[in-house]
Amino acid sequence: MDRIPILKLGAALIVTIQVDMHDRLALALEEDLTAMIARTGARGVLIEISALEIVDSFIGRMLVSIAAVSRVLDAETVVAGMRPAVAITLVELGLELTGIKTALNVERGMALIQSRLSEEDDGLGGDRDGLED
Repeated sequence: MDRIPILKLGAALIVTIQVDMHDRLALALEEDLTAMIARTGARGVLIEISALEIVDSFIGRMLVSIAAVSRVLDAETVVAGMRPAVAITLVELGLELTGIKTALNVERGMALIQSRLSEEDDGLGGDRDGLED
């Protein structure tokens, strides 16, 4: 597989990683996600990693990099479905996943993204065009 599919659901992009990540695939994912955020104006990115049994330091740093680029483009990143062994490995490697929110599963991850979008809508008075109805 050369690319990981990226789905758009409302204002969010969803990535489900179902294969073992290698360095080239991780770089391609970062490039594809960045382009898709810019093209669609997505405000959230959900990366589902429950199929990953191993996350090495490079893949961990790529997740941090994806989150940083997404944040610059005004999208929040949530990583969902992390296995306990992966979490332990990331901690042992000293990776803090700065700027990344985590969720136990996709449902909770989407709830985090929806919560952010709702907070932003409330900040605009719930009316994005700024005009009174």
